[in-house]
Amino acid sequence: MKTLSALVLACAAAAFAVPASAQFAKPEDAIKYRQSAMFMMQQNFGRVAAMASGRVPFDPKVATDSAAVAEYISRLPWAAYGEGTDKGRDTRVKPEVWSEKAKFNEQAEKLQAEMGKLSAAAKAGNLDALKVAVGAVGGTCKTCHDAFRKD
Repeated sequence: MKTLSALVLACAAAAFAVPASAQFAKPEDAIKYRQSAMFMMQQNFGRVAAMASGRVPFDPKVATDSAAVAEYISRLPWAAYGEGTDKGRDTRVKPEVWSEKAKFNEQAEKLQAEMGKLSAAAKAGNLDALKVAVGAVGGTCKTCHDAFRKD
């Protein structure tokens, strides 16, 4: 079963590695995709953050699983910031995503790195390390949102 899951996950990763123009028929599709990916990442990260803050009891298995999903999803939305995806479907993206593309990409890479640390802390089962990792991920999210998302 684990082998099958790994194979499915590898196939999905390969599918997401193709250029964004090949993935999305319309800009609206890319916007919906990235919003969905961000929502799923937030939901999984939120479970871990709730445990780190003490709002819900710490469950090492749920923390590990949720952190792993959030880490994986943290690699997905960036291909959906292509041409024409700055307007429509209630997008809150600032124009700076495109005018400061290097800075935006740097933030995306930092988020992925911090999600990796979160996943490692969850796997270790160390609540104190998990709290630190949650703070780092949350700070990275806030920095990017402040610079690149309209509110």
